[in-house]
Amino acid sequence: MARAGLGDKWRCLFANDFDPMKARVYRDNWDGGHELLVEDINKVTPAQLPGEANLVWASFPCQDLSLAGNYEGIGHWQDKEQTRSGTFWPFWKLMRDLKDDKRAPAIIVLENVYGVLTSNGGRDFSAIGSAFTSAGYRFGAMVIDARLFVPHSRPRVFVVGIRSDVFIPEHLIAKDAMEPWHPDGLVAAQEGLSKEAKKRWIWWNLKKPEPREQDFVDLIEDEPVGVQWHTAEQTKKIISMMSDLNTQKLERAKSAGVKMVGAIYKRTRLNEEGQKVQRAEVRFDDVAGCLRTPAGGSSRQIIMLVDGKKIRSRLISPRETARLMGLPDSYKLPSNYNDAYHVSGDGVAVPVVRHLAKNILEPVIDGVGTMVALSKKVA
Repeated sequence: MARAGLGDKWRCLFANDFDPMKARVYRDNWDGGHELLVEDINKVTPAQLPGEANLVWASFPCQDLSLAGNYEGIGHWQDKEQTRSGTFWPFWKLMRDLKDDKRAPAIIVLENVYGVLTSNGGRDFSAIGSAFTSAGYRFGAMVIDARLFVPHSRPRVFVVGIRSDVFIPEHLIAKDAMEPWHPDGLVAAQEGLSKEAKKRWIWWNLKKPEPREQDFVDLIEDEPVGVQWHTAEQTKKIISMMSDLNTQKLERAKSAGVKMVGAIYKRTRLNEEGQKVQRAEVRFDDVAGCLRTPAGGSSRQIIMLVDGKKIRSRLISPRETARLMGLPDSYKLPSNYNDAYHVSGDGVAVPVVRHLAKNILEPVIDGVGTMVALSKKVA
């Protein structure tokens, strides 16, 4: 999806993932994907990275930066017991090897969940900052929520590093933190950087996008492929699992006078007696909840379509998840439901990448030469 967001102006030299299923999807959508190496990042060598790229894009696993992974974080580069998120370090070793080989990319972009700012008490983010600094990069981070572009609540941290000898246009650098890209959590994380890293920090001046044109209801399929509408009894059961607060949300949606769609996740909560019960929590704010991979321990998202007194529910469809990530309907998805959901839930929103490329990456590269992307998906 990073490649889709970068667009046709970029040429991909190399891509990597270790998941055979995701590799098949990549090859189905990118002319066979001959540049894709399916391998554990720990086993990738500098000799397998061709040429000299303008850009390296890396998304490393987020499980250990979230509650599901007990916030174990990225660990230390010398750790023998590597966490999944700790695969950052073998990736960064490749970046250092490229530097030693005089092939350091002009730009390195890291993408991950909001938890990267606070995991291990902020030490993980500080370690990433020190990694950029020691490799001779100026860098800065932004929190970009996909909901600015698509009806999908998906805040992600994007760290953009620029090689020290590469010119950065003045209009791309802000004097201080700015909304909405630098929330309090990011400002606090920046304060936790080393003294040297702070000297190389950039407050990116990213242009604000135009208001998005679509709401969640605009992406819903009347005749979905891969899922079926629930029976009336199944829908009633979901409603019965709602707390009073969520039932009130449903009642307001019924009286809204327009067709509305709500996003539902099932979560375990404590009831009035302190017992653990499963609740159905719904949002009717024209935005889907954040897609998460089923393998990450999260439930699959349910949608509830409300048109006056008529209420229907079902699992969100594979195509709808892809639309929430900004992928065109021509994008080929796996036939298996969980696989398709995993592809979407594990990706990066396409229009977010395009906005970042258009307003920061490409203006920087314009001063470097022909744009060549080294797409790097760390797994």
